[in-house]
Amino acid sequence: MKKITLLISLAVFSLIPTNTFSQHSIAREWNEQLLDAIRSDFARPTVHARNLFHSASLMYDAWAIFDNTAQTVFLGRTFGGFNIPFNGITTPTDVAAARHEIISYAMFRLLNYRFANSPNATTTLNELEDFFTNDLGYDETFTSTDYGTGSYAALGNYMAGKMIEFGNQDKSNDQNDYANLNYSPSNDPLVLELYEDNTDINPNRWQPLAFDVFIGQGGNVFPLNTPDFLSPEWGEVTPFSLKVDDLTIYNDPGYDCYVYNDPGPPVYIQNSNEDGIDDPYKWHFALVAAWSSHLDPSDNTMIDISPGSIGNFDSSNFPETFAEYQAFYDFFNGGDASSGHLLNPHTNAPYVPQMVKRADYARVLAEFWADGPDSETPPGHWFSIMNYVSDHPLVVKKLNGQGPTLSDLEWDVKCYLALGGAMHDSAVDTWGVKGFYDYIRPISAIRYMAGKGQSSDASLPNYDPHGLPLIPGYIELIETGDPLAGDSDENVGKIKVYAWKGPDYIADPTTDIAGVDWILGERWWPYQRATFVTPPFAGYVSGHSTFSRAASEVLTLLTGDEFFPGGMGTFDIQQNNFLVFEPGPSQDMTLQWATYRDASDQTSLSRIWGGIHPPIDDIRGRIIGEKIGVEAYDKALTYFNGETLNNPVFNETETVSLYPIPFKNELNISLNSIQASKIDIYNISGKLILSKIISSNTQTLDMSSIASGMYFAKISASNNDIIEVKKVIKK
Repeated sequence: MKKITLLISLAVFSLIPTNTFSQHSIAREWNEQLLDAIRSDFARPTVHARNLFHSASLMYDAWAIFDNTAQTVFLGRTFGGFNIPFNGITTPTDVAAARHEIISYAMFRLLNYRFANSPNATTTLNELEDFFTNDLGYDETFTSTDYGTGSYAALGNYMAGKMIEFGNQDKSNDQNDYANLNYSPSNDPLVLELYEDNTDINPNRWQPLAFDVFIGQGGNVFPLNTPDFLSPEWGEVTPFSLKVDDLTIYNDPGYDCYVYNDPGPPVYIQNSNEDGIDDPYKWHFALVAAWSSHLDPSDNTMIDISPGSIGNFDSSNFPETFAEYQAFYDFFNGGDASSGHLLNPHTNAPYVPQMVKRADYARVLAEFWADGPDSETPPGHWFSIMNYVSDHPLVVKKLNGQGPTLSDLEWDVKCYLALGGAMHDSAVDTWGVKGFYDYIRPISAIRYMAGKGQSSDASLPNYDPHGLPLIPGYIELIETGDPLAGDSDENVGKIKVYAWKGPDYIADPTTDIAGVDWILGERWWPYQRATFVTPPFAGYVSGHSTFSRAASEVLTLLTGDEFFPGGMGTFDIQQNNFLVFEPGPSQDMTLQWATYRDASDQTSLSRIWGGIHPPIDDIRGRIIGEKIGVEAYDKALTYFNGETLNNPVFNETETVSLYPIPFKNELNISLNSIQASKIDIYNISGKLILSKIISSNTQTLDMSSIASGMYFAKISASNNDIIEVKKVIKK
């Protein structure tokens, strides 16, 4: 396993065995156990974002039980329609010891359940057992859930059991290893090894990839060589802070697709004549191909990667129109329109320039932000960054930089809840979008267009409205005498691209560098391992962009400072001791970020250089992530501040009944101890079609004005909090 060391300012923090973390809170120690388990599992961002959130909620609740202000999230509440009864427990004489015990039993039971089918389950479960029994001294044979006896271990077991029950009904299909229920791909798989004609696909839809051997981003061999789309129905999973008002339910594929914060469709390929680079679809994917030309360390182009030159872009100016996208991304040189920071606010001095080869920078970004090969997935990566920030000596553990200094445990559980909620909501939102729009990846789009020909000039050979645009020096036609023409000129007239040559040119990853040259466009590769190539799910929108932007907002709000401690976060990269599938970088270098948002934006660019996403996937993911990060933090604050205590929605005895189902012209609503004020009826497209005031606990609503079909009823309290959402059908 590669040891990763993150440098924040001048302090060094390494991923070391968790049993040496004696100075850390029990929540931090269990979070490290979870991150280790994730690294040994399949790289499933959706699944692990959920694991991080559920774990964070358990640990937070174990802390909040004995706090006079805070309110629990799950325990003693109804969350997502699932009730978790709690009759209370005697306040301990040693609160810290009780919290330690509850957290440990809850986490041990939950993680044993969640990782029982991991590809490295034996190792993971043994490590969890060793930590629980030997390091912490707890008894794994104690399985009672009868906390009425005053046992804090039993309460931990009870909480884990209830979280497992919740997870078995939260629409994740946990009990069936998260298998897809309805989705099927529109396109046949692309068989990577054969370089077959790929022009007989729908160029707007996702295409599976077929491998001799598929090794996921976490380094684990998948049992199938054509991996399924990961989590296309994840939009249905119970979220943390996502709002029903931001939900649209589509039925276009023949089953319900839940899409929060719908970004609208991506760019689709045009059929107009000679549009070439003026077709937004072709521009977006051609940019990915053009940035692939930056990946050769023999290219001596130097760039300044210090915060003085990159970062600091105002998100209110993110591009929306095609012209704005063209202005934001540097098509030929790489990078974006950010201008950097004038001064480090901690030192009040300019950031020192750091000149490195562009090729080294681009290759390192593609690998670093891919979170591999020992992948903790993007949500886990940001938890690691949160942990390192928490360890920094300049960090004062005050929520939003204000109020009292928190203990390590209180700081950790609150940070984990806010960040875990944001990561989970990002997965629910992003994969709902991915599942519905089902958008193509660059590996398929570029090979498809190259196979079609060129779309710039009908007077030139191999013209097709769906072809790649001709760009001198980047995308050209093969002519007689060209090294790619073939022995019998069989490739004359085909498309060539100036790009990274791909894994065919790497026999020994410790010595061979593929480099950049002219290659057949039909053989274009992302800058990834040949056994991985591209994640097994649709591109639009980028999960990395959404996760990272949401996390950067949460870290900014938690610390009360947009800047990393000391004004800069860094990560040291050693020459020829970082890249996985070819040597590199060719020189020592240090990744540097002034702010959390700068790190997030760098993540987004890394996926373009890595050949994973076009810009259209990136920006809309950033926008969604920014919204989610703020909303998740605000939601967490309501629990921290006990603001939900007076909200009758969460009383475990409350119920809402709508009957009969299906109904004809009348729908009855019956409330039990709920102060509801309104019922809104939405059609399956998410459009509000009827809104009624609720004037009594039992009321008959006239529904004769709506057509037959399936609808969703949202019942709201007088303060606009959502009490329940139910599916109803009119005959």
